[in-house]
Amino acid sequence: MHRKILAIVPAFNEAENIGQVIETIKKEDPLIDILVVNDCSRDKTGALAESTGLATVINLPFNLGIGGAVQTGFKYAVRNGYDIAFQFDGDGQHLAAEIKKLIEPILRNEADVVIGSRFCEKHKGFRSTPLRRRGIKVFEILNSLLIRQRITDNTSGFRAYCTNAIHFLADNYPEDYPEPEAVLLLGKNGFTLKEVPVRMQERKQGNSSITGIRSGYYMIKVLLAVLVNAMRPRLVKDRNTG
Repeated sequence: MHRKILAIVPAFNEAENIGQVIETIKKEDPLIDILVVNDCSRDKTGALAESTGLATVINLPFNLGIGGAVQTGFKYAVRNGYDIAFQFDGDGQHLAAEIKKLIEPILRNEADVVIGSRFCEKHKGFRSTPLRRRGIKVFEILNSLLIRQRITDNTSGFRAYCTNAIHFLADNYPEDYPEPEAVLLLGKNGFTLKEVPVRMQERKQGNSSITGIRSGYYMIKVLLAVLVNAMRPRLVKDRNTG
């Protein structure tokens, strides 16, 4: 039976990358539907995504940040009855050739959520800067203690979700820089997480929004958010949504 699969591509000021990102996903698997959530970009990201004719584009009227953009994708997936959704960044760092690795464990019912990790196996691909890798290690230790599932790449935005996880996150996805918080939220609420090794590449054009002093701010903010979420009561997971 064919499963409806959606690629959720959050994008902010990615005019230099978005066209190629869309084309590589469609070339890898023409049956995958692509949703670009243009987070009120100041450049032509939305127009260029639409011009490919290969993606549905939601142009947000206000900048919601990565959390709001991805949650918009989950809500779209719920309303349109998708069986699987995966997150694929609009900056060109993720490789379409690796999509199959994320989706297959869900098709085999081995996991509810699959995270593409740069760290669970050694490889020669891009693995972020040394400073960020130290921060990622902190998240690995903290979240592993809190949910008793070891996740080596808590900041990875390359993730696939089953139907139940899509419905859950459509209502409960964290805001701002949500990836480490989402790992805690999913693990705490009984979802099975699995990592698969993937290669990534440095962005070819444009600049990351988390650089310099912002990296330290990001670390402190997310650590506090994770600790606050750890103290909140467990949410009820609805197994009857899909």
